[in-house]
Amino acid sequence: MWSIPILEIVMGFVALIVIAVSHWKYKWRTRSSIGKLPPGSMGFPLIGETIQFLLPSKSIDIPPFLKKRIKRYGPLFKTHLVGRPAVVSADPEFNRLILREEGKSVEMWYLDSFAKLVGHDATTDLEVKTNATGHAHKHIINVILKHFGPERLKDELLPQLQAMAEKALDAWSTQDFVEPKRDCAKMIFGMTSKLLFSYDAERPGENLVEDIDTIFQGLMSLPLNIPGTTFHKSLESQRKLIDVIEREITERMASPGIRKRDILGHLLEDMKTQTFVTRDWVTYTMVGLTIASIETISTGLVMIIKLLTENPQVAPELIKENEEALCNRRISGKEEITWEEYKSLAYTMQVINESLRLASIAPAIVRRTLKDIHWNGCIIPKDWTIMMVQTPLHLNPEVFVDPLTFDPSRWKQEDIEKVRGNYYVPFGGGGRPCSGSEFTKAWFAVFLQVLVTKYRWTKVKGGEVGRTPLLAFRGGFHVKVSKIQE
Repeated sequence: MWSIPILEIVMGFVALIVIAVSHWKYKWRTRSSIGKLPPGSMGFPLIGETIQFLLPSKSIDIPPFLKKRIKRYGPLFKTHLVGRPAVVSADPEFNRLILREEGKSVEMWYLDSFAKLVGHDATTDLEVKTNATGHAHKHIINVILKHFGPERLKDELLPQLQAMAEKALDAWSTQDFVEPKRDCAKMIFGMTSKLLFSYDAERPGENLVEDIDTIFQGLMSLPLNIPGTTFHKSLESQRKLIDVIEREITERMASPGIRKRDILGHLLEDMKTQTFVTRDWVTYTMVGLTIASIETISTGLVMIIKLLTENPQVAPELIKENEEALCNRRISGKEEITWEEYKSLAYTMQVINESLRLASIAPAIVRRTLKDIHWNGCIIPKDWTIMMVQTPLHLNPEVFVDPLTFDPSRWKQEDIEKVRGNYYVPFGGGGRPCSGSEFTKAWFAVFLQVLVTKYRWTKVKGGEVGRTPLLAFRGGFHVKVSKIQE
C-alpha cells in the first residue's frame, strides 16, 4: 500500500490518546533518572513518532524521517515507535557492537505489527524464547541452508531456477504487457511454495500471492486491528495462509508414514526430537518463511529490472558476459547452468549488488536490549528496541560517490570490499545473516541471464518508487517483454 489512509491515522490517534496521559510521567518525564539517553525526541505520549515514521516518501532516497533526525542528532538517536522506546542507528561502529552482542546484551526482536503477523508476539515469553533467540533460531537456519543453501543449489536447484525463469518469461512475451512485481511473485511462489510445503501454486480457488502481499504491507503498519486498517486486512490474509498451512500439517500428521522432502516435512520430523518444535511453532515458522521468500525476492528482482530499464548503458556489458557464458556452456555440451558458471558471472553480481544497495528492501535490522548498553557517554536502557537502518548506510555519500546513481562499476574497485558488513548489509549481518541470501542472489543471476540473452523489454507505464518505509512501486510498474528473433 502506497499511503496510510487518513481514517487509519485518525483511528490510531483516538485509540492511543485514551491512555496517553496516564503514561506520560512514567514513559517520558522520568527517563532522565536512568542516565543520559542518546539525543532525539520521544514525540507524543505512547504514539511517539510513529506517524512520521510511517509516512510514505516518494523516492528511493533516505526517508525524510531518518534524514531529518540524522542531520539534527547524528547517526544514533532515540525515538518512540509503535508503542516502544527505540534507538535508531545509522552508525556502523555501533551496529557492529550490537551484532556482536547478540545473545549477550541484545536479542532478535520485532515491531509489534511484524511480531503478530508472523507469530513472534513480543508479549509471550515462550515465543521470545523459541522464535527469537538461541537454539531454535540456529536450528531453523540449518534447516533453511539444507533446503535452500549452496549445496542444494549446486546439486539441483540452479536448473530448476533456470526452467522457472524460462517458463515465466516465455509467458510474459505473449502478453501486451506485464506487471513484474505481481508476476515475479507468482513465479517465485510457484517454486518456493513447493520447497517449503509442497504446495501447488496453481490450485484453483486460492490466490495466496495476493494475500502474502497484503500481509507484507502490514508488517510496518500501525498494529490496530480495526476494520479498514492495513493491519486488519493483513490479519485477515494471514488467517488464510495459516489455514492452508495447518490443513497441510493435519493431512501429514494423519499419515505419519508419508514424508515429503520439503521444509515442512523436515520440521514435522523434528517435532519428535526437539521440544521447542511445536505445531504452532512450525505453523508460524512456515508463515514467516513464505512471506520472506516471496516478497523480498520479487521486490529485489523488479528493482533490478527497473534500474536496467532506466540505465540502458549497463545492458551491453551484462549481455556480453551472459552470452559468453552460454557459448561456453554449449561448447562444453551442457544445457543447464552450473554452479561454476553462476559464480563466474562477475558483472552480473555487480549489477545485483548495486541494485540491492539502492533498494534497501528490508528497512531495518531490529534487536531488543537485554540490559543497559553504554555507548559514547549515553545509555540505551534495558528492554529498548534498537533499529539498525540500512538506507542511510547504503546511500552514504562519503562511502558511495553519487549514491543515488545506478553504477555497477563501483563494485569493481578493490577497496569496495571494505564497505561490506559496514555500509552494505542487504542480508543483515553479525551472527544472523539471512540464510537464504545465496538462493536469492542465484535467482537474480539466473533470471537476468535468461532475460538479457533471450528477450528485450520496454517500460509501458509506472515505475515510480518510494518507501512506506518498505520499498514500494507507486502506481505499479508495467513492461512489454518481447522474445529476440533468432
